Amino acid sequence: MNAPDQLAPLLQAESTELARAQLQPEADGSPSQAVVIGGGPAGLMAAEVLAQAGARVELYDAMPSVARKFLLAGRGGLNLTHSESIEPFLDRYGARRADLERSVRAFDAQALRSWAEGLGVETFVGSSGRVFPREMKASPLLRAWLRRLDAAGVKLHARHRWQGWTADGQLRFATPQGEVLRRAGATVLALGGASWPRLGGNGDWVAPLQALGAQVAALQPANCGFDVAPTGEGRTGWSDYLRTRHAGQPVKPVAASFTDAQGAVRRQQGEFVLTDGGVEGSLIYAFSAPLRDAIARDGRATLHLDLLPAHTAEQVLAETTRARGPRSLATHLKSRLGIQGLKLALLHELLGAGRMNDPAQLAQALKSLPLVLAAPRPLDEAISTAGGLCFESLDEHLMLRHAPGVFCAGEMLDWEAPTGGYLLTACMATGRTAAHGVIDWWRRQGRI
Repeated sequence: MNAPDQLAPLLQAESTELARAQLQPEADGSPSQAVVIGGGPAGLMAAEVLAQAGARVELYDAMPSVARKFLLAGRGGLNLTHSESIEPFLDRYGARRADLERSVRAFDAQALRSWAEGLGVETFVGSSGRVFPREMKASPLLRAWLRRLDAAGVKLHARHRWQGWTADGQLRFATPQGEVLRRAGATVLALGGASWPRLGGNGDWVAPLQALGAQVAALQPANCGFDVAPTGEGRTGWSDYLRTRHAGQPVKPVAASFTDAQGAVRRQQGEFVLTDGGVEGSLIYAFSAPLRDAIARDGRATLHLDLLPAHTAEQVLAETTRARGPRSLATHLKSRLGIQGLKLALLHELLGAGRMNDPAQLAQALKSLPLVLAAPRPLDEAISTAGGLCFESLDEHLMLRHAPGVFCAGEMLDWEAPTGGYLLTACMATGRTAAHGVIDWWRRQGRI
């Protein structure tokens, strides 16, 4: 079952409790001093900063309730941020490090933890260095956050899907009651990417921004699973044997390595899950950007798996060449190296009988098993989105160069990062930057 398919029971379970904390809509329809469009973490953070600065803030969201993707992410414990030091933290943003550095330094991991604790949500650092709320849930934090926004006067308009602007600059919203128009003294767009569209983000903001002259990089899956290349003639994906017996099972412990087009080798240890037609999971997500780019360039990408990361190559070769007497190869590998179950099945699938029975080739495969990937899974299955509104179309305050008074934040911007808290941190950090940009813009205009 894909993660979006799990949304309905989650929202049903949370709906009664969260309904008490939802912001109340404004009925008078008066123009806003500041409009925030998008009720995810970036938009909520922008609304908070603006309201704390004294602005009258209206927040519009396309869905019946805000922060649906945030709630779903919290099912696994809500990884808020990561405890590593700032330099490696910033490196996680790859080519867009320089564009995000100012925002993330201003609202780094410690600042995010302090913010959460200010809402009454205690956090802790897990064994992986990831930071979680003590209750391991998203809903308590979201309820406290919505109460804070309500107390600050932020007004929510649910079921308002942004449609762009009218010829005279009014914001257009599609609602169950028909089109609604609003003027804004400043606008923050925090419309998300295009992954998990049933949670509200579908990338329909691309066309209105391109019409303004903004540059938008193609939206692509990030932190996603991959389909494997055919492993036998006339066959796509895994064999029926591997799929029916092992799909859904984790492969661990394992290390993966990938060599990019420049010859640089990256290696990381973790675990992943076998799917019906490929692989997914945290270790795969960590490599998703270079794998995706290699497939786009070359048609396929090869990830090498070390099935015995705690053993040296010499130790493995010594065991595969050791005389096994009457024992079967499977029994020998299980007793001497702990290789069994899914790992053994993967070896059979990817090596074949001939190489399995060659001790040197078997030893090499145990330390560097080539897994050839043919395609990333579709965008609507991905955890997050790569591509988006290019930073070159924004000033240092995240204001659109072609539309003064319009600021942008969150996942709709052209950046990506691995899971581990980096996604949420940057979304909230850019939401803050955009809000401070609004305040600075008003100040330069002499409006405050």
